[in-house]
Amino acid sequence: MRVMQSAALALAAGLAAAGSAGPAAAQDSCAGLADLRLTDVNVLSATEIPASDDLPAYCSVVGYVRPAINFEIRLPTDGWNGGFYMAGCGGFCGSVLADAPNFINAMNPGLVRGYAVATMDSGHWGTGSTDARWALDNRVAEVDWADRAVRVTAHTAEAVIEAYYGNPPEPSIFQGCSTGGRMANMLAVRDPELFDGIINGAPALDYTGLVATYIAALVQQNTDGDGNPIVTPDVVPLIQETVYGQCDGADGLEDGLISDPRRCDIDWSAAQCPAEGGEGPCLSEAQLATLEGWYETGAVNSAGERLYPATIPYGSEPFWWLWLTGNGAGAGRLVPVFNEQFLQFMAFPQDPGEGYTAMDFDLDTDPARLALMASLYNSDDPDLSAFRDAGGVMITWHGWADAIVPTGKTVDYYEQVIATMGGLDQVQTFNRLFLIPGVDHCGILQGPGIDQNGIDLLTAMENWLDSGTPPDDLMTTRYGADGAAEWTRPVCAYPAEARWIGQGDWHDGGNFTCVIP
Repeated sequence: MRVMQSAALALAAGLAAAGSAGPAAAQDSCAGLADLRLTDVNVLSATEIPASDDLPAYCSVVGYVRPAINFEIRLPTDGWNGGFYMAGCGGFCGSVLADAPNFINAMNPGLVRGYAVATMDSGHWGTGSTDARWALDNRVAEVDWADRAVRVTAHTAEAVIEAYYGNPPEPSIFQGCSTGGRMANMLAVRDPELFDGIINGAPALDYTGLVATYIAALVQQNTDGDGNPIVTPDVVPLIQETVYGQCDGADGLEDGLISDPRRCDIDWSAAQCPAEGGEGPCLSEAQLATLEGWYETGAVNSAGERLYPATIPYGSEPFWWLWLTGNGAGAGRLVPVFNEQFLQFMAFPQDPGEGYTAMDFDLDTDPARLALMASLYNSDDPDLSAFRDAGGVMITWHGWADAIVPTGKTVDYYEQVIATMGGLDQVQTFNRLFLIPGVDHCGILQGPGIDQNGIDLLTAMENWLDSGTPPDDLMTTRYGADGAAEWTRPVCAYPAEARWIGQGDWHDGGNFTCVIP
């Protein structure tokens, strides 16, 4: 296990507490941290917070790294386990979500276990994770969002931890999903010595390729001549029924889950509208053309060249209302919103601003215009040798039913890492990939599979760091609305997948084994 570089050295000169000899002299109270002097950091407050619910008592340190990276650091006042746990943020970020619930992009799961924890807003304020207006003609903020915010917040947290406890933290763990997953992989690429363990969920690795090119293609494929959506919420149940009806049993078990969407081969004829018209919901020729684009074609230019290595996965339909189609009552359809905001304010070196839409994006010429911003945002460099050599380990996980960050890109990237890093056996010594059937983007919603509360990734990381042995499989649990466990199922390290052994109750994860298809 690596020893973290000294936070005092990381922040260089200027680390000293007012009225004390320095960080090693240790603050004798939480309030004293408000007087800590850190280069380019303003500490606004340091306050003791009493224990409540499942959180222990902690010292809350709030401040910002210039010019505008707001953060909160929480330090257990008793029972510190010696470690540091940092959480990323999702979408375009824009808030310090210090009390984000559950596990994804949340720091309190670490605090509960005795870690000193931190999170940040990625360097700007926004009304929500889909608001990108802060980036208009603001390269400094874009660089902060790209990678600086995570780096300098981590160094600041290390310095505060060392000042408060008198020792630097060990181990250090970063956890993030979606944009937080992009941040996680960026750490392995650009700051390989900063964290001992990285939990990397549904990573938006090629952000320009995903949020600009790929999603613009999805929007174009689903827009008719009058500017209206082609695939509407009313036909999604039929699409879902058709897909699950033909794909569920492809793995030898009809359990409501699609183990690998790449094995699906759908015959839409029974769902197609008859030429003479008929009763009940059916799919028009235009809707079938959109589905072909979404599931099979993806983003291509006029020469038919694939511009992004993934498509919408079969089995993601239960979550389309949130991401793709809306629910017919004004909720959801976030994918087009992300795309429009990104194109207007973040994707190009010169922002086109309000009024630019996905329909303006030229799939022949515009992908090349994304190169500068791609060099800032994207974290899909497959050479992770510096992270490996520094002793870092990473758990990458992704839901097979992700309708906004398609799993195919993560698989494609992992295969590139394997080719670059000397083969699967070499890669699995420091990076394991787990693909989970039926799981929404970051496990936000629960559908046919688990949600984010059904897998304990932090324990898996702790065990790996403690033992030096990577996990071959992780047990997952699906919980019902009443909180009771409905079934358990292992998820296996790629390329293996869990298969029912053919006997025993399939609700019991002990009746599955990992096999390579």
